[in-house]
Amino acid sequence: MRKMKFLAVLTASILTVSATSCSEDKNEPPVKTNTEKVVELLKSIETGATEPIAYINANKYIQHNLGIADGLAGFGEALAGLAGYPDPATVNTVRVFGDGNFVVAHTDYNFFGPKIGFDIFRFENGLIVEHWDNLQEKPATASPSNHTMTDGTAVINDTNKTAENKAFVEQFVKDILMGENPDKLTSYFDGDKYIQHNPAIADGLSGLGAALQWMAENNISMVYDKIHKVLGEGNFVLVISEGKFGVDGGVPTSFYDLFRVENGKIAEHWDVIETIADQSTWKNQNGKFGF
Repeated sequence: MRKMKFLAVLTASILTVSATSCSEDKNEPPVKTNTEKVVELLKSIETGATEPIAYINANKYIQHNLGIADGLAGFGEALAGLAGYPDPATVNTVRVFGDGNFVVAHTDYNFFGPKIGFDIFRFENGLIVEHWDNLQEKPATASPSNHTMTDGTAVINDTNKTAENKAFVEQFVKDILMGENPDKLTSYFDGDKYIQHNPAIADGLSGLGAALQWMAENNISMVYDKIHKVLGEGNFVLVISEGKFGVDGGVPTSFYDLFRVENGKIAEHWDVIETIADQSTWKNQNGKFGF
């Protein structure tokens, strides 16, 4: 009933936002941060609340999820599609941080099935004008070290080291994941102390080494070709990359890797890996990246 009520008023809400989203009440300064707006907007997928739609600029909303049409209408169409899905939508945003006019959210979803996702929103003048995401099917079991894809600390600290940590993690991706200086691997870690949330890989450099050996033995490639964006706040850094993953050379893939830095070393890692859909299936032409 709650979902049907939401769908019944969604069109009216979008029309209202279209008329009002670019105006401001000069007597009432904004009280919500951009991160708070993102959390509320994502939660509205579960609750059916229509108020957070007002956080989207109705006249400019660029969509990079290739399965959703551009603009606010595309957003509404995607939510309306949930009405015919047998399981109710759930949204649990586990960690969220900001970097300038960008907000990153790491979320455990039931959105057309259980998924783990990273969402990135770009703001202009307090309104959302652009969205990117990466989604991966949620595994039924924990990792070899008994971690989920979202557990672990969400506390942001070392905000004075944001730029330093972003540069450090970006160089790690270049040196190790892109293969520019693989001999530097151990310099990025504090021995074997490394918490790994990839569902197929155990903790530590030893776990990573075992996983890479298994991939080689099974002709599975994981190639990082290009870094598109690095976003971070304090000890958390997200790197958005493009490459290939899979057997026989792999298929075009989007990699979202979140790292936690502690005392100048990589201490923890979460990721979401998504195959880039064939362009013939895209519902918008903005591309998967386009930062």
